Amino acid sequence: MAESWDGNLDSGSRSDESYRDSLHVEPIYDAFLCPLTKEVMRNPVTIENGQTFEREAIEKWFRECRDSGKRPTCPLTQKELKSTDLNPSIALRNTIEEWTKRNDAVQLDKACRILSPGSPEVDVLQALNHIAHICQKSRSNKHVVRNAELIPMIAEMLKHGSTKVRIKALETLRIVAEGDDDNKDVIAAGDTIRTIVKFLSHEHSQEREEAVSLLYELSKSELLCEKIGGVGGAILILVGMASSKSENISTVEKADKTLQNLEKCEKNVRQMAENGRLQPLLTLLLEGSADMQLSMASYLGELVLSNDVKVFVAQTAGSALVDVMKSGSKQAREATLKALNQISSYEASAKILIQAGILPPLVKDLFTVGINQLPMRLKEVSATVLANIVSSGADFESIPLDQDHRTLVSEDIVHNLLHLISNTGPAIECKLLQILVGLTSSSTTFMNIVAAIKSSGATISLIQFVEAPQRDVRMASIKLLHNISPDMGQELADAFRGTAGQLSSLINVIAENNGISEEQADAVGLLANLPERDSDLTRRLLDEGAFKIVVSKVTSIRQGITRGGGRFVTPFLEGLVKVLSRLTYILEGQPEIIALAREYNLGALFTDLLQMNGLDNVQTVSAQALQNLSKQSRHLTRIPVVPEPGFCCTIFPCLGNPPVITGLCRVHHGFCSVKDSFCLLEGRAVEKLVACLDHANVKVIEAALSALCTLLDDGVDIEQGVSVLDDADGIKPILEILRENCTETLKQQAVWAVERILRKEEIAYEISGDQNVGTALVDAFRHGDYRTRQIAERALKHVDKLPNFSGVFPKMG
Repeated sequence: MAESWDGNLDSGSRSDESYRDSLHVEPIYDAFLCPLTKEVMRNPVTIENGQTFEREAIEKWFRECRDSGKRPTCPLTQKELKSTDLNPSIALRNTIEEWTKRNDAVQLDKACRILSPGSPEVDVLQALNHIAHICQKSRSNKHVVRNAELIPMIAEMLKHGSTKVRIKALETLRIVAEGDDDNKDVIAAGDTIRTIVKFLSHEHSQEREEAVSLLYELSKSELLCEKIGGVGGAILILVGMASSKSENISTVEKADKTLQNLEKCEKNVRQMAENGRLQPLLTLLLEGSADMQLSMASYLGELVLSNDVKVFVAQTAGSALVDVMKSGSKQAREATLKALNQISSYEASAKILIQAGILPPLVKDLFTVGINQLPMRLKEVSATVLANIVSSGADFESIPLDQDHRTLVSEDIVHNLLHLISNTGPAIECKLLQILVGLTSSSTTFMNIVAAIKSSGATISLIQFVEAPQRDVRMASIKLLHNISPDMGQELADAFRGTAGQLSSLINVIAENNGISEEQADAVGLLANLPERDSDLTRRLLDEGAFKIVVSKVTSIRQGITRGGGRFVTPFLEGLVKVLSRLTYILEGQPEIIALAREYNLGALFTDLLQMNGLDNVQTVSAQALQNLSKQSRHLTRIPVVPEPGFCCTIFPCLGNPPVITGLCRVHHGFCSVKDSFCLLEGRAVEKLVACLDHANVKVIEAALSALCTLLDDGVDIEQGVSVLDDADGIKPILEILRENCTETLKQQAVWAVERILRKEEIAYEISGDQNVGTALVDAFRHGDYRTRQIAERALKHVDKLPNFSGVFPKMG
């Protein structure tokens, strides 16, 4: 039974005899050793037969006897005992204590001599082992170690070249520090804590583990918490270790517990928050004193938070921050606003704040005037937070602001925002404009805001901000105007025509050459949404040099000269093309506009843009522009002059045959070019337009078909136009459009085009056998509008589906 004790020794003792002997100068007397543990006894007791044992060891022996159902026996004689009473051996204990003190004193003195960088590793390890051993025996020994000035020597061993020595030194310092604040203070003197912190980044895991265990012990002293946190990088490393997936569990737990101790110091809490450990700060924010809450809220506003952390903060402290906004002092609301500014800048956290009730106090702070109003600098922060909240895309129509159930998109609230915009400084103007930008970016609130802007008559005042010297104000203004332009195009066009400078400012933004910015995309998008047939506005743009800039920008993008811009390249190019197409809507009877279109070679440019696959809007607008240009071709083609027959021709008629003129356009019967007469045939645009008839986007198909239909218009050679389409393989896709169940607009266009195509007898004969075409024409004849039915009737006559004498409708003029 005595053998079972070999593996159950006290953690502070050693069973190895060589180690044990090394701890003593005087010999160990056998009477000092417990027969069970083979260790020097600390609390010797005698049993009834006179044998002496360590109290803890013999008590365990008796307990095991009882648990096994045996009567108690003597471990040495194995004889049964009548009693398990234990009698303290006071004299022996005193003798052992005196012997131990003498030996400890000698060994400590020896350790003082050994603990130096030049000592052999084995001696240093033995000395550290002994110091740890005697400190574990009693607290008074820790005082002895301190008084012997051994602690600085142990700390010096942290710089030893041996990993084993460094690890043992860390362990020894932890043992020396346990439960002794005076020793902790000595350890913390000088640069020792900085050295310990360095171990947290060492590659050797045992060094890291021992270092964090030592820091945990030192952090139990409130006086040392600030010093530990003051070491550069200490808290950052500990935060990393506490959340590490690769460190062992013990190290992670010790790092976490160390951080919990360091939370006693406010500076450390701030550092933890900086490094992503927000909970301590939030705890003080929610549970600390009023001054502490104010301090933490203010600091929270200074932090740069990741999006995940913003959500966490909103969930944890959002309601408390909103409560401060509702009823706190101005000082508290200022600190809270700064914190809310940080938290609200992410969509998910902003929505949490909305649920917590942030909107009513924010709006109230913005609109309150008089003695209770916030200073303008705080109103700016309120506006910033509200702008962040609005950009979250929440359903603001359903969130009441007051007992009257007004919402952020109620007409009078929007009127108040518009009034405030016109009566504040640039900083808050920008934020208020951004609020409206957010509300007009949502399809659910767009119409409410547009209606309120119209009813307030604020269009002109909003346009004035386009000239603002502050870039952020100008950007927000242009963004807002771009957002509302699809529904307020005419109002904005009227306002731009009636004011000076704003149009020029927009054009200057578009002309900038620093890549492609969002502001440029918004500026050109705004102009693109203005009514394209407004000739007065087009002339204003012409006077400002807009079209020269636009052509240059389009060319640069197509040639790859303009680089950068990322996601803004496409909307910028779409806007440029739409603005440029304005010129094609006012060509009729305008020689100077025609001259400009020729100068910019718009026919070739829009033909080239037709090939920008993937940019549906660019292709649609280009086809529409080509339609407008092609309508002018019959007026602009140069008709050859045939000389009058001379006197001889009257006498000899055989000499009067007209001269043969070559190079004439088949469709327009004149000299055509893509540059001068915008001829689709000469510009080789027909094939590209036909290719667009197979597009997935109906808008592209409609625009391409409309452009091709100009080759079949009255005033041109329709039969030759049909031949041109046939040569370009364009008839089949037009018939396919007719047969498909497409949009009403496309159906009307296809019926018109097919009727013209069927005027060519050989094609009409070929198509007459196609039942699908006949069915589609009959359907148009039965269900189309008045004009479509007329056209369908004529088409059916071409393929003999209706008799020619059945005048169902009067002839068209």
